[in-house]
Amino acid sequence: MLGITWTDPAAKVTGAVEVRTKSASDGNWTPWVPLETDLDGRTETGRAGVRGSTEPRWVGPSNGVEVRINAGGKVSAKLPAGLRLDTVAPGRGGSSAAEPAAFAADLPAEDPSATPSTDPVEPVPSEPAAPGDGTETPAEPTPTEPESPAPSEPATEEPTPPASPSPSASPSSSPAETLPPAPPSTVPKPPIVSRAGWGADESISPEAPEYLDGVKAVFVHHTAGSNTYSCADSAAVVRSLYAYHVQSEKWKDIGYNFLVDRCGTVFEGRKGGVDRPVFGAHTYGFNRESAGIAVIGTYTDATAPAAVTTAVARVAAWKLGQYKGDPAGSTMLTAGATGGNYFGTKFTAGTKYSFKQISGHRDGFNTQCPGNMLYGQLKSIRDLAAGPVTGLTVKSVTGAGLSGTTYYTRSAITVGWSASTPSAFVSKYELLVDGRSVATTAGTAASAPATLAIGTHQVQVRATHQSGKVTTSAAATVVAEQTAPTFTTKPNLALRTGTVNTTAVPLTLKWKATDAASLKEVRLTAPVAKTYGPTTTSASHTAKSGVATTWPMKAYDRADNTATASVAGTPVVVQESSATKSGTWTTRSSSSYLGGKSYSSSSKGASLSWTFTGRSVALVASRATTSGQAYVYVDGVKVSTVDLKSSTTKYRDALWTKSWSSSAKHTVKIVVVATSGRPTITTDGIVYLK
Repeated sequence: MLGITWTDPAAKVTGAVEVRTKSASDGNWTPWVPLETDLDGRTETGRAGVRGSTEPRWVGPSNGVEVRINAGGKVSAKLPAGLRLDTVAPGRGGSSAAEPAAFAADLPAEDPSATPSTDPVEPVPSEPAAPGDGTETPAEPTPTEPESPAPSEPATEEPTPPASPSPSASPSSSPAETLPPAPPSTVPKPPIVSRAGWGADESISPEAPEYLDGVKAVFVHHTAGSNTYSCADSAAVVRSLYAYHVQSEKWKDIGYNFLVDRCGTVFEGRKGGVDRPVFGAHTYGFNRESAGIAVIGTYTDATAPAAVTTAVARVAAWKLGQYKGDPAGSTMLTAGATGGNYFGTKFTAGTKYSFKQISGHRDGFNTQCPGNMLYGQLKSIRDLAAGPVTGLTVKSVTGAGLSGTTYYTRSAITVGWSASTPSAFVSKYELLVDGRSVATTAGTAASAPATLAIGTHQVQVRATHQSGKVTTSAAATVVAEQTAPTFTTKPNLALRTGTVNTTAVPLTLKWKATDAASLKEVRLTAPVAKTYGPTTTSASHTAKSGVATTWPMKAYDRADNTATASVAGTPVVVQESSATKSGTWTTRSSSSYLGGKSYSSSSKGASLSWTFTGRSVALVASRATTSGQAYVYVDGVKVSTVDLKSSTTKYRDALWTKSWSSSAKHTVKIVVVATSGRPTITTDGIVYLK
């Protein structure tokens, strides 16, 4: 990590500070990147030797660095005195060290003839800080500071606000022993990595923490470093920030109360206990009544990931919850110093100003922090922290079938839901049936079971946010019913037109099923498996000749109630040679005919007659462009005249069928019409269904 520091914490760098580093792994130089300078070193005014600085930048393993300051084409010698590059090695826990760069010198401020010094004197503010002024209390009286360089604003102390000063722990290794118990919060405490957990070297900041009366607001910051760090390096980044604040900027401790990495891990910042109102150094003029949360990275152009906004919201809600705060509300903060913010609002020391209880750094000081994108996400952070749960909806009802907007079940269901609000903010979910809670789950759950009585029910999910606010989803209508479907028309078979083979006789399977609530489907399970929609009542199939076949069917309603029915049948091929003949018929042979043979006649009045017992029959013939017509008689009654003419040649074609409701003995007779110009018909016999 690296940054630029200078002597006067109130001084400003008027140009753009940029840095590039040389990778220790491949020796390549990075592009030039900016170091943010829109911060105020006076955050820790009152301490001897506090320095002005840029924000530090995490650069990773590097063995070379170059810094430049661009005045935008203007000529200027007005750089702050004591300008210095500081580099930080994060160590491996408890061993961070900050050092000046190999070359460090005071650059001339107003007097170009001033002699550079490699060991600059670090002046301190012009007057000691008064107790309760929103700054760190100095450990000893501070001498008068030399006049600030010309381009700098004079350092402004934070005067004592009207409110009484908050207690400050004595310099003890165990300050908590003299403190009352930490106030409980109205919301759960999020996981926080302790200072020991991230490897804080406590020896570099031996001073005891100071405490506030309470926390009325939380200011959100970004550290303005890289966003591409590995989250495995986050502890090292925190150690580096700690070393930079303490050893480079000469603060008593890291300035922020909490830090959050891009993966949502929360780290304890300034010592004193995460559950205490520790006096931090993060928002000049408003430290006395607030806590600071810094997101590690730069969020000027990049949106903070959901893990970040979730973590920030959890910490803010927990901290404000200790002091009856409202994450979505506002509060009055007393300015500890005269100044202004990013939006042009001017603050007068000792005057109260309204702030959102979750605010951005720029709301209290003239800085871009926490970056345009993260600042724009503060509303969603407030919403997460304050509640209620949003986006709550019933997503599924397992154990039930959906028809339109209504679910149908026999009784037992499992309701699934989803919400936009992360589960970390949800205290519990409840499953409601007709407005009554029938199951309660943890906030991490996404489903719950229920057993419904027969009837129509309204099913909802109720979510309780950690704030206590309640959200109820839209209702899903669920009908519990156990009445089975009905086959109002039992399955039946009939022969149909089409090409006949001994292994595939064309059939039509017919049925009709209904349900009092909602029919879902009808399934055929043999001799083939097929599923039909609720409005389908027939289907075309084929069956082997001479083989008895059963066709079982099962009807399902949306609640999974079922009804079964079946039909059996045997298609039988009766060839022309089995017919009773009259008139002249000629035998023809071809593998295209059933059995290899057929009868053909062009003699008017010639007939063939078959007698069978069954419930359906089909006439099978060969057809061509020259084929003629035949009369069809059933049980002695003429029922049809069939024309065998076809634009394409067809063999074994069932071109006429008739069916009955039950099986009985019937006689089918065909008579040659001897149609003019095309008198000949050729028949392959009949097929009947028994």
